[in-house]
Amino acid sequence: MPDYPKAITPVDRIEPVPRRIRAFLAGEPVLDTTRARYVWEMPFYPQYYVPAADVNRALLIDEQRTEDSRRGAARVFGLLAAGTSRDSCARWFGDDALPGLADTIRFDWAAMDGWFEEDEEVFVHPRNPYARVDALRSTRSVRVELDGAVLAESTSPVLVFETGLPTRYYLNRTDVNFGHLVPSETRTSCPYKGRTSDYWSVRVDGTVHPDLAWSYAFPTGALLPIAGLVAFYNEKVDLIVDGERLSRPKTHFS
Repeated sequence: MPDYPKAITPVDRIEPVPRRIRAFLAGEPVLDTTRARYVWEMPFYPQYYVPAADVNRALLIDEQRTEDSRRGAARVFGLLAAGTSRDSCARWFGDDALPGLADTIRFDWAAMDGWFEEDEEVFVHPRNPYARVDALRSTRSVRVELDGAVLAESTSPVLVFETGLPTRYYLNRTDVNFGHLVPSETRTSCPYKGRTSDYWSVRVDGTVHPDLAWSYAFPTGALLPIAGLVAFYNEKVDLIVDGERLSRPKTHFS
């Protein structure tokens, strides 16, 4: 059993989105709404379903087919904006949809160039209103090892507690042994923390373990305490916190 809170929102839960939601493709506004719905297609985070009246329907390309889902039948559309096309990226739900979803459109997240909640860009997927992400300064002792090599050791970490994920330990760069770290071109994004600025693989005894550590130079406002700090995947290294060696969790998200 994990030692962190699970994501517990049931599949197909529907809730109103109180935030203004906008999305753009090739510089064109595809949608602009304050009436979106959160729909949990899986327990961990929701998707936006947007009233058709709040969509720029001149950009929609009817593909003349429908798809069935547990939320109802939907007509499939593509997008064409300023010469940029996205096939089969929108589902327009009809009268047989779940209550509250009739005449709403669900867009594939990756089809857009950018999504915004109010005026703040959001990455990967909508933020879960039932999830918390807190960055707290701490004086716990944290030691990071791999195959017997010490990668980092700190008594001033910042702990990030995120619903559904194991605690992440962000450490000052001066507490990290960069002699074992190899810069990587990998970059990832998080709806709560923003975009990573750095990734590192780890070299121990001639073996390179890819993409074990990362950093956010410019995280979102709520996560500013982690700016510039370095975290390691609990799943792939050995963590000793206050003298206790932690078991490795099975999840894998930065």
